[in-house]
Amino acid sequence: MDTIFVKPKDIERSWFIVDADGQTLGQVASKVAYVLRGKHKPLYAPHQECGDYVIVVNAEKVVVTGRKADNKLYYHHSRHPGGLRTFTFKAMLKRRPEYPLETAIRGMLPKTRLGRTLFTNLKVYAGAQHPHAAQQPKPLSVK
Repeated sequence: MDTIFVKPKDIERSWFIVDADGQTLGQVASKVAYVLRGKHKPLYAPHQECGDYVIVVNAEKVVVTGRKADNKLYYHHSRHPGGLRTFTFKAMLKRRPEYPLETAIRGMLPKTRLGRTLFTNLKVYAGAQHPHAAQQPKPLSVK
């Protein structure tokens, strides 16, 4: 089987917008990571950046199932002795509403230079307002 190399002129980039209001964290993250990688396109190559741009709005209104709001933990270390800080999902939504969604999506992308590049194509906003109206994003359904 031959390796597919997509030429840069053949890649057509689109902008999509996802409304996370009332959506489950994992389902939103999975769909967004799928589009960022470009797996929804017929010209998909796992080693090339051929995905689209994704805007996620209302990230502060994303939900988790069960008791994860109190039990799901996020860790941060200051790199000093005793500098480990722990936040629950509920506390992290109040502190930094975009972080849980960004972390979930980043975890579903490759852990390489390609994954870091793909992550730059993601724009997450806590509220409904975003500055990308000029790109005319198309709505992307999660379900």
